[in-house]
Amino acid sequence: MAITVYTKPSCVQCTATTRALNKYGLEFTEVDLVEDADALATIKSLGYQQAPVIFADGDHWAGYRPDKIKALVPAQVNANVSA
Repeated sequence: MAITVYTKPSCVQCTATTRALNKYGLEFTEVDLVEDADALATIKSLGYQQAPVIFADGDHWAGYRPDKIKALVPAQVNANVSA
C-alpha cells in the first residue's frame, strides 16, 4: 500500500501526521507542496485548502486524522505479508 503525505513547512498538523505514521511504522512518501507546484495544483483541483493531505489505500483526506492513520495499520501489515 502506498501512502503519500502532502505537507507544507511549519505545519503543526503535518508534523503530527508524519509522527503518527512513524509511530505505527507505516512507510510513506512526503511531498512538500511549497516545492512541488504540480502536486499543489493536484491537491487544489480536488478541493483541498489545507495541509496535510493524505492519499492511502484508495482514500484521501485532509488534516490530522489519528483514526484514519490507525486504520491503515492492519492494511500495511497485510500488504507487507503479501509482498
